[in-house]
Amino acid sequence: MRLSILATPAAIASLLLANLAKAGPVLEETLEKNFPVEPQATLSIQNTDGSIRIYGSDSKEVKVQAIKRSYRAERLKEIAINISAEPGKISIETQYPPKTKWGLSDRSGTVDYIILLPWSCEVTRADLANGELLVEGMRGGKVRASLGSGRLFSHNCFSDLDINVGNGAMDIGYDWWEERKFSVSAQITNGNTRAFFPGDAAFHLIAESVNGNVASDFTEKENRQSGGVSKIDMLIGKAKQIDVKLQAVNGSIKITEAGP
Repeated sequence: MRLSILATPAAIASLLLANLAKAGPVLEETLEKNFPVEPQATLSIQNTDGSIRIYGSDSKEVKVQAIKRSYRAERLKEIAINISAEPGKISIETQYPPKTKWGLSDRSGTVDYIILLPWSCEVTRADLANGELLVEGMRGGKVRASLGSGRLFSHNCFSDLDINVGNGAMDIGYDWWEERKFSVSAQITNGNTRAFFPGDAAFHLIAESVNGNVASDFTEKENRQSGGVSKIDMLIGKAKQIDVKLQAVNGSIKITEAGP
């Protein structure tokens, strides 16, 4: 009786392949919108599966491109993108149809966002449950970004950064350094963090891992320990009220001095 009831791995694989075969090609639908905004406008965006890419630019408007993907036209149509736009505030919410907990029915559906906005704007919320999240080129306003599972990138952001990852990886990088007051606060629960800074960068570094190692190229060679340490608290260059705090629970942190 056990053999007749329990599915073998081969049987499960066959069912999965059959289900994918029925799904057919991936269907896409693209939405593009432009909204004039104030220089200090705020942006809030929420998504479940896919990606969010936010780029700061020298512009006076917010440009939103959203690409929906699914295996079935019906399910593609059910994914709703709700945008509320005012001169001082842009809000984007993504709604997905409910996913069945059991069976092999179609549970597909992702949305990839590309957003260009004035770099002086504030990102009050950029929340993504699963996928890839990028914030690049922001200056001035605060940036708050949270990723449940996947990879988060912060690139050349001279804003007050507050970024968080549940499971995955985090990369924080600067190609150059600017003499302006800002801060970085980054936390990851499960996964590794890499941070890249130019040689002339100046900041107060606090990097700590509960169950992992911390290593930095900015630590004097004679003071480096094989495999890293659990915490680094040091001044790099002539720090001018710039704090960089990196925290990990289960994972390692690597701070690299980027080449010229």
